[in-house]
Amino acid sequence: MSADDWLRRYHPGEPGTPRLVCFPHAGGTANYWHPLSAALRGRVEVTAVQYPGRQDRCGQPPVGDLHELADRTAAALLPSWLPEPPALLGHSMGAVLAYETARRLADATGRGPRLLVVSGRRAPHVVRTESGLHEASDDELVDHLASLGGTLEAVLADPELRALFLPPLRADYRAVETYRHRPGPPLACPVTVLIGESDPQVTPDEAVAWSVHTTGPLEVRGYPGGHFFLAEQRQAVTALLAERLAAAPGSGSGPGGA
Repeated sequence: MSADDWLRRYHPGEPGTPRLVCFPHAGGTANYWHPLSAALRGRVEVTAVQYPGRQDRCGQPPVGDLHELADRTAAALLPSWLPEPPALLGHSMGAVLAYETARRLADATGRGPRLLVVSGRRAPHVVRTESGLHEASDDELVDHLASLGGTLEAVLADPELRALFLPPLRADYRAVETYRHRPGPPLACPVTVLIGESDPQVTPDEAVAWSVHTTGPLEVRGYPGGHFFLAEQRQAVTALLAERLAAAPGSGSGPGGA
C-alpha cells in the first residue's frame, strides 16, 4: 500500500503552507473536499483521504472496521507526518476516523496533529443505540440518505449508481455502528467541534463531550443547517479554518502530541 492510494492533493501549496488532511463522511469520497481545497488555495494545502471501494479505488474491497481503517490511514500518513504534522478535519464518520488516526500517529511519533477539527459527530466515547443501518435493505439505506440531505435525488434513484455507492456505504455504516472507543491517553492538540444547529446526529452536550479526548483547548461552533451544514456554510467554515490554522501552534512532543 502506498500513500498515493489513500491521499488526494488537489491544490498543492508552497513550502511552509499549513496543511490540512480531510476525512469524508460515511459513503463519501475524497472529491467531497475539493471545493474546500479550492476555497483555501494559497492559504492552506488540503489533502483528502480516499477510502477503499469508491471512485478510482472501486476495485478494492471497502473496510467495515473503523479501527482497521484508522490503522491503514495512519500508515499512509506516517511518511509525511514529521517534521511538522498537519491539522486533521473529519465530518461525521470521518470525525471519529480523524481522531483515531491522530491517536495512532501521536503514539507512533510522539507528535500529535496541529489541530483536530471534528464536524457533525458526537464524542467517541458517547454511545447511542445505533439504528443498524449496515444491515438494512438497499431501499432503507437510500431513504436514510435522502433524509439527511447532501445527496442528489437523481443519484439515489439511478440503479447503476446505487450499485456503485451502496456497498462502500454499507461498509462505512458497519464501521461506525460497530465502533467502540478504546481507552488511551488523550491528545494534547486544540480541538474544534463543528455542528449543525438542527443536526439530529449530534447534540450540543455530545459535542462538548469531546473535551475528555484532549488536554488542549476545546472550541464548539454551531452553524445553521442540518447534518450536511458544511455545504451551506462553506464560506464561514473556510474562514474559520484559515484563521485557526494560521493561529494554531506547531505540534509539540509527548505522549499525545500538542
